[in-house]
Amino acid sequence: MTLLTSAVAAVICTIIWYKNAPKNEMKVGILCWMYWGATLMWLVDAIFEYVELGAEYFTPAPADMLNDLFLGLSVVVLGLIIWLVILLIKDPKGVIKQALKKKKDQ
Repeated sequence: MTLLTSAVAAVICTIIWYKNAPKNEMKVGILCWMYWGATLMWLVDAIFEYVELGAEYFTPAPADMLNDLFLGLSVVVLGLIIWLVILLIKDPKGVIKQALKKKKDQ
């Protein structure tokens, strides 16, 4: 489930990035790289786990699937948080700079 969750997030993020590719104001490319990196990490983990478990890999317990889903969702949320922090620091639209300037002038 972790591989599936991060792969879905990576594909959705890549579609959004490709749709807005020439502008890239929101730095979505950074988010794509994080999600594709997580997907690659989970893929390698799945390969090693399959080598270890064999056919049992394809019949996980429901509790393990739920734990993996929560782990995958937490990775997606953590990626979003990191992306938001980067976006706030870079401030590509100048919103924070403008808000601070307005507050200073008052």
